[in-house]
Amino acid sequence: MEQSFWGKLKRVKPEDLLHIFKFLLALPIAFFYKKKRKGLWVLCDTAEETRDNAYWLFRYIREHHREQDAVYAIHKSSPDYSRVKSLGEVVEYGSLKHWIYYLAAEKNISSQKMGKPNAAICYVLEVYGIIKNKRAFLQHGIITADLSFLYYEHTKMSLFVTSTKDEWRYVDENYHYPKGYVQELGLCRFDELHSGKVNQKQILLMPTWRMYIRNEISAEPGKRQEEEFVQTDYFKYWDAVLTNGEFLEFIEKEKMQVIFYPHREMHRFLSYFHAQHPNITVASWPEYDVQQLLKESAYLVTDFSSVAMDFAYMKKPLLYYQFDNEKFRSSHHGKGYFDFEKDGFGPVCVTPEEVIGALKDSYQRGFANEERYLRRHEEYFDLWDTNNCRRNYEAIRRM
Repeated sequence: MEQSFWGKLKRVKPEDLLHIFKFLLALPIAFFYKKKRKGLWVLCDTAEETRDNAYWLFRYIREHHREQDAVYAIHKSSPDYSRVKSLGEVVEYGSLKHWIYYLAAEKNISSQKMGKPNAAICYVLEVYGIIKNKRAFLQHGIITADLSFLYYEHTKMSLFVTSTKDEWRYVDENYHYPKGYVQELGLCRFDELHSGKVNQKQILLMPTWRMYIRNEISAEPGKRQEEEFVQTDYFKYWDAVLTNGEFLEFIEKEKMQVIFYPHREMHRFLSYFHAQHPNITVASWPEYDVQQLLKESAYLVTDFSSVAMDFAYMKKPLLYYQFDNEKFRSSHHGKGYFDFEKDGFGPVCVTPEEVIGALKDSYQRGFANEERYLRRHEEYFDLWDTNNCRRNYEAIRRM
């Protein structure tokens, strides 16, 4: 759900204020730099990561359109730095040079709303019309819910990428973007989901985060944080699966490998889960790559996470574990056009017992997807090819 102005203000850090001075210093330099590099594109996922749609688009540009002047922003300290540095020019995220590039660029492109030199300052510059540069939002996942923070009045994006006809229609009709700004192009990372070997013995548990937990529980590890977190339904219901006797007996007997990888916003709570069985791996970033885990896993247990769409895109079986549906809708993401019961790509479960039952049923079928979910795939994913990067690139050129 959208944060209040006061909520946003409380999260402003002293280093955010320092970026005001970087912006003012960069402004006159960028004025002249813009003449030197007239067609510059600046791409970014996050300050620390190059594993989402901006990275795959940057790679596509460097492999197929080297004539395009493109720069990628990432911290040099990031474990992903060398991965993108090998492709082309990189600028230190949040540096004065990044500010110069951001202000001089013809197009700023990101998979994240905050993929800018500084999210707080750039929000003011963009939303209040202080700068007029073109901005493309490559998206982080397929939208199924009402994400009010992505409404046009909160982003002023020039291009908003969607991946299916249903998603395009929902965003186009409800997010207040001018005609033509929302386009159905497909996520750039989907190009990579058409290949790869599946490990039939690997199950992936990947819940998304909860805003009410991240914002309300002490940020510092310690007894108070642990006491508060273990009282949440999020902890109780996921830990109940990880410690369920039937589940542990099943993975031991069938020699299954279970990867438990919650959203990165929840990684500071990982140590509190009781996942001691040797067949369970508690995974975290940057050691594990989300896309690689999705590609190689045979079955996915998730909740409301958009990773379910990536998994369903590959026509693989999954289930939704939605024990806190009402609270999630009221405090995190409002309900959108997608009904998980009617439109989803797997069963909706609300208890650990239902999760384990559905998982074992699918295993007995050799993790072969059910026909009803394959029919839903056919109806929902009207774009299903390896041309997503190409469509995104051409749409950005036309901006």
